[in-house]
Amino acid sequence: MVIETNITKMFGIKHPILTAPMGPFYTAELAIAASEAGGLGVLSASMMLSDIKAGVTAADKMMELMEYVVEHTDKPFGFNIRTSRNEADAVSLSKKIPKFIMGNPKVKEQCLYALTSAGSSKTLPKSKTYQKLKESGSNIKHFHVAPALWLADKCVASGVDGMVITGGEGGGHQSYEQVSTLVLLQQVMQKYPDFPVIACGGFATGQGLAAALGLGAGAVAMGSRFIASVESEFHETYKSIIPPAKAQDTILVTGGLGLIRLWRNKYSLHHGLVASKEELMAKEAAMNQAAWLEMMEIYELAYQGNVEDGGVLIGQSIGIINSIEKVSDIIDDVISVAEKQIKKTAAYIK
Repeated sequence: MVIETNITKMFGIKHPILTAPMGPFYTAELAIAASEAGGLGVLSASMMLSDIKAGVTAADKMMELMEYVVEHTDKPFGFNIRTSRNEADAVSLSKKIPKFIMGNPKVKEQCLYALTSAGSSKTLPKSKTYQKLKESGSNIKHFHVAPALWLADKCVASGVDGMVITGGEGGGHQSYEQVSTLVLLQQVMQKYPDFPVIACGGFATGQGLAAALGLGAGAVAMGSRFIASVESEFHETYKSIIPPAKAQDTILVTGGLGLIRLWRNKYSLHHGLVASKEELMAKEAAMNQAAWLEMMEIYELAYQGNVEDGGVLIGQSIGIINSIEKVSDIIDDVISVAEKQIKKTAAYIK
């Protein structure tokens, strides 16, 4: 049995499973493993503090990682650009990466998914180099992350090819609205029933995939489930906190791009709990370069294994992840369970 959806057909992939963007961390090895296993691997908006100190630009790093991916798989893959007004590299990436893709035939053939997030859905498509990429015969599709219904409205109005609907269960940056994936996905599918949608936030099992498909999504994107994989570049100490953790072991705190869900540790418990939306927006607007560099240092600490003093971005799905497995085994298991669940659900119709 094969689960075929509008998303699997759009990207020519076997399984409706993607890796979620997990910037600022490196996810090239993970992306390769996911694409090789029949899903769609996604390069995160990777930019570590150590890169900045070494004089490496975000565009240089993304191009390096894209070249690495096509050297190790011939399967489709994607990439993420964060388009927040606080992201100094957003406009540059939106210009340079499409130009790079056009100049590299192998990358152009395989890079089919451009995901923007944490800002405007218009930044990438208004780039002249992205427009030229589309006109050059590329099959690339532009999706944008929508963590609220009003943001989904903006995505559709801006002409995106699809949306990633992500609810508050997910790790990393979240919407001020704090609406769950279950509710948000229903809101969006009621309003845009035929629009290509990938569900994200809280997915780690076959039951979750079956539920998302039942609600109208064409695929799921998983973050925490893939962090807890053999191939992911995350430090073993970072990975090891996931299998024994409970869903309650995360907390929402003030982040650089709004709310952020982190693992409950010494850092997050003293970082500043969620206040009002207005206060959060004011803090976000007041972020300066020094504050950004400090935040990046905190995340890099965790990525390198210091999970007490660092910011550990992780979602509530840690409560349903019990082991660290190979990416191929994770995907096979999710698909197998989803197929059984879909057949069981279909049997209710008489």
